[in-house]
Amino acid sequence: MTEQFVGRVALVTGGSRGVGRAIALRLAAAGATVVITYKGRHDAAAEVVNRIQEQGGQAMMLVADVGNSTEAEQAVSDALAQYGRLDILVNNAGITRDKLLMRMKEEDFDAVIQTNLKGAFTMMKTVSRSMMKQRSGRIINVTSVVGVIGNAGQVNYAASKAGIIGMTKSAARELASRNITVNAVAPGFIETDMTAGIPEDAKQALQSQIPLGRFGAPDDVAEAVYFLASDAAGYITGHILHIDGGMAM
Repeated sequence: MTEQFVGRVALVTGGSRGVGRAIALRLAAAGATVVITYKGRHDAAAEVVNRIQEQGGQAMMLVADVGNSTEAEQAVSDALAQYGRLDILVNNAGITRDKLLMRMKEEDFDAVIQTNLKGAFTMMKTVSRSMMKQRSGRIINVTSVVGVIGNAGQVNYAASKAGIIGMTKSAARELASRNITVNAVAPGFIETDMTAGIPEDAKQALQSQIPLGRFGAPDDVAEAVYFLASDAAGYITGHILHIDGGMAM
């Protein structure tokens, strides 16, 4: 562990697996106390918390569907009750319900918007209250290259992630006077559970569109989030940092 974030508390939504897990572990390695939310995988969430604690850090997990505003607000309340402050919020929780436009059901569109976009909105709104009282904070939203360039079969996902970009910039303008920065990271294709099921020929086709010629790793995203949460990024707000191997150039 290092001491960069000692005394700071970070809340990472969807922190039990994939990119969220990597982010939680990276912030903990920098000394932050970490709160992760999860929806379904208790065992995975417990593994993250146990690993942080084994390495000398502090962590707790909260079950919460961030798409449900009551549960999202309760998660923030529980974290504040436990630790008294929140310094870093990472909105990572997200779902997919892929279908071509003509076949996409309304409930599949609504579910993705509810979790990915409204969930991030509710978390930002709730956490910003305590950050404004502190007159400091870092909010990092996880959007996607798909929200920038689009992707066939992901109209709902692209809409949610593009919405996060606009929301990030608007919130950055609103909160800057209280020394709260709001930024986003836009990953490309990252090796996670989400990409594990892609057929090999489809993977090769996708990689051919990436100038660096490969998928990224969760740690690539975690390092970018760490930077945006750090003191070194204190003069950066409203920025969308692409971690996509050059895909959106």
